[in-house]
Amino acid sequence: MTRRLTEVAKKAGVSEATVSRVLNGREGVSEATRAAVLTALDVLGYERPSKLRGERARLVGLVLPELQNPIFPALAEAVTGALVQRSLSPILCARTIGGVSETDFLEMLLEHQVSGVIFAGGNYAMADASHDHYRTLRERGLPAVLVNAGVEGLGFPCVSTDDAVAVEQAFAHLVSLGHQKVGALLGPEDHVPSRRKLDALMAAAKGSPDVTCDVERASFSMEGARPAATRLAERGVTGILCASDVLALGAVRAVRRLGKRVPQDVSIVGFDDSAIMTCTDPPLTTVRQPIEAMGQSVVDLLVQQMEGVGVPSEELYFEPELVVRGSTAPAPRT
Repeated sequence: MTRRLTEVAKKAGVSEATVSRVLNGREGVSEATRAAVLTALDVLGYERPSKLRGERARLVGLVLPELQNPIFPALAEAVTGALVQRSLSPILCARTIGGVSETDFLEMLLEHQVSGVIFAGGNYAMADASHDHYRTLRERGLPAVLVNAGVEGLGFPCVSTDDAVAVEQAFAHLVSLGHQKVGALLGPEDHVPSRRKLDALMAAAKGSPDVTCDVERASFSMEGARPAATRLAERGVTGILCASDVLALGAVRAVRRLGKRVPQDVSIVGFDDSAIMTCTDPPLTTVRQPIEAMGQSVVDLLVQQMEGVGVPSEELYFEPELVVRGSTAPAPRT
């Protein structure tokens, strides 16, 4: 018992005496502190006292693919803030390579009797991945929301940045700078948002017959981006559109390894506009996702489901914004 009190107190950032008061249902503890203690108890896997078990419905799972890409911590911050405003306690589940799978995380969340789950960048975005655990969630009637595009037919509301508008903005920017050989660095072929970006690029290219487009695919990492971006640069593209800021940073490295300069020889545009993109060399031109507004909308949709209010079946799109910085410049003269 003493060990449990110590671990829960450390996790919640409170004293052991405060934990004891919460577990015994005593007064003199704020609601915020009480929620923090109960959440810590759940996350550590300890059983709640029977009189407190009914309160687990205030927990919400947030399942992310990783935390190395700064856009996902930014999303977690936005969603967590919105959840706390609704007196809901988030449980953060971040997948790692070779670690806990999305299915395993979901089973854990169900054991903790969460009242809803928010997914970002999960298996639902990969057409060839298994989607059985989403269907299980649907059959149980547990509220859930998906962030950004996924496969059709899962039955959950989805909040997305408009990929088509993002590509149109980035492509138009490069064309306005005189680039006639444009490359695109996208995610895997079964990645639904990348498919949308590719469709938008092909549509935009039809309106610019003097511009040629070349496409390479990569995993969403700087290491995966480098060989793909190298192939694009070696084929003579002077502007590269990337499906994420991480891919864009990998592309910058690849171009420099070829002895070329960014942006004088090759211009690069990212996607996300996570916080550190103003600090890169050069500062990255990118398409900003409105993460704060999206996070608030995601929580609103989840709470509506929890309260039995109908939610729109149509995908909810948010408008991106092109942010021009130092990684794009006029096309080099030939």
